[in-house]
Amino acid sequence: MQIASLFQDLSLTNIPTLLVSLSVIGVIVLSERVSNKFPGALLAIFGAIVSSWILGISSYGIAILGTMPEGLPHLSFPQVPLSNIPKILNLSVVCFIVILAQSAATSRAYAMKFSDTFNENVDLIGLSFANAAAGISGTSVVNGNPTKTEMVKSVGGRIQLTQLTTVFIVLIVLLFFTKPFAYLPTAALSSIVFLIGLRLIDLKGMTALHRQRPVEFAVALITAMTVVVIGVEQEIAIAIVLSVIAHLRHGYRPLNLLLVPKAGGAMRTIPLEKGEQAVEGLLIYRFGSNLYFANENRFTEEIISLAKKGGSLKWFCISATTLEILISPLQRHSKRYISSCKK
Repeated sequence: MQIASLFQDLSLTNIPTLLVSLSVIGVIVLSERVSNKFPGALLAIFGAIVSSWILGISSYGIAILGTMPEGLPHLSFPQVPLSNIPKILNLSVVCFIVILAQSAATSRAYAMKFSDTFNENVDLIGLSFANAAAGISGTSVVNGNPTKTEMVKSVGGRIQLTQLTTVFIVLIVLLFFTKPFAYLPTAALSSIVFLIGLRLIDLKGMTALHRQRPVEFAVALITAMTVVVIGVEQEIAIAIVLSVIAHLRHGYRPLNLLLVPKAGGAMRTIPLEKGEQAVEGLLIYRFGSNLYFANENRFTEEIISLAKKGGSLKWFCISATTLEILISPLQRHSKRYISSCKK
């Protein structure tokens, strides 16, 4: 487990490497205090390269990137021995799951943050072509990475021009500046990624989630701890299983409410226990899930119970804004939301 190996190897900490990491973090944090537009990370990288070149910090046990290949990658079809095919297939499945989960989650999260739209199918098609190109050029796996996305967002990147600018800079570095980057301490890069990872922790969002949806908060907390303690692959599997269980639980025991008017003409929700009518003789009931065989008994029992309690009840209205009755394909496709009001 990751957390166990961290504590086991704590005694092997290289103090000079730790100092490099703390220095990089300090430069970035202080620069952000001065101005959000100040390129603190770029300054930290430049300072780390210059310090490494002048002081020869690799002699103190500090790992550096070392020699990097110059120029553009060569295109060639990979030569793979048949005996390695099973291992490659297993690794490919793991990469596929990680790419699918991380890319979709990253796209969805940032689309919600900026009130934008996205298409998962388009993203996956683009990632497929990108990974095919990576396979014939010997480069790393292409993924919708949350830390790199947050890095671009933190410097103000919002449009496709940002990606094109990044590609241009990478090409310039590959063609002309690989030698200086050979002196870059790997700890400097790790520190930048560490800070970006901290920014991805949404404490306000988790607090709101705990207040509004405790079950989903528990799923989020368990999966987050799984990444820290065990690993990403296990976290994805656990997240899928817990999400399916939470979804089934919600469908079986949905949050059902009554609707009553509030000042200004809008509607507000109240618990079923209050039994309050919208107007004299009218009760508006909202079922909080799709209606299917597992929850139809609850649907019927609550309606009957509410009807018996309402002494002056004349009208019982079912608000079907979240309700889709799964009876026939015709109903599903011709009318997404079914509202009924019954005397």
